[in-house]
Amino acid sequence: MDLDKQPQQPTAPADTDVIRASDADRDRIADILREALAEGRLTPEEHAERVDSVYRAKTVGELEPLVRDLPAPGGAPRATVGTPYGYGPEPAAGPADNLVAIFSSSTRRGRWRVGARTNAFSLFGSVEIDLTEALFGQRLTVINATSVFGSVEIRVPENISMRGSGTGIFGSFEVRTLESADPEAPVVVVNGYSVFGSVEAKPKRGKFITDLQDRLRKHLDKHLDR
Repeated sequence: MDLDKQPQQPTAPADTDVIRASDADRDRIADILREALAEGRLTPEEHAERVDSVYRAKTVGELEPLVRDLPAPGGAPRATVGTPYGYGPEPAAGPADNLVAIFSSSTRRGRWRVGARTNAFSLFGSVEIDLTEALFGQRLTVINATSVFGSVEIRVPENISMRGSGTGIFGSFEVRTLESADPEAPVVVVNGYSVFGSVEAKPKRGKFITDLQDRLRKHLDKHLDR
């Protein structure tokens, strides 16, 4: 018997409780929560609470329990035929859009493509986000709004759905709930808080998304040409 050949000891699996979470780990969990909210598996309040825990988590072990009761997102793109919005496949996880106003103002309005996630931060300043002429490339859009001695104003068209959850500390946090008659309408979720400031999200009277049928036609034509 060759005593020099010793059986190789198996490597112990890494303990997820002590592995530091990366930004990609947090984004992966946030995407699962976003999908669960869109499917009605989570209420806006539950979604806001879990997303807050996601970005406070330090280790992978703290992240996994947040989605343990949720299914993994499917690999196939969402079906688009038969809906009036012509959404494309869900975008890959990526960095959020950031609007920051510190002793200044930041505005996003006009014809622009809305990302899946937007962070708005105001410190002694003002942030304005106008979605009334924006293009929604995905069904769910999440805006995380924080105002400290400042203001964040969000305006949406009247024919979408909007929900929100937040807190005003010596300030105001107001989200005007909307429920579109169309179950496939875009959904905007506003989460956050204000401290000695204000966060306000409401529809802009008389503003509607008017190009939905044109977008559907162009989307279908593009896929039929392939």
